[in-house]
Amino acid sequence: MGKKRIKIKQQTTNNLSHQQKNLLYNVVISKKGFKIIICSIFSLAIGFILLKFTNSEADNWASVMSPILIISSYIFIAIGILVKD
Repeated sequence: MGKKRIKIKQQTTNNLSHQQKNLLYNVVISKKGFKIIICSIFSLAIGFILLKFTNSEADNWASVMSPILIISSYIFIAIGILVKD
């Protein structure tokens, strides 16, 4: 049964055009990009936790650091998606 599955999978990939195969291979996130995304998600969580400590006057350190950390985390997530090995 395992050989049958491999054969079916090979037949389906053989039926794809060259452009579709390239699209399939380009969608995969590299290991380096995956590490960047994981670190960015972690720092994004820290940014939202810091956001809890801000005050309404926005004059403490958490009010300054949390938006910077959140926005930079989203930027690094995009970079992690685009980076190649």
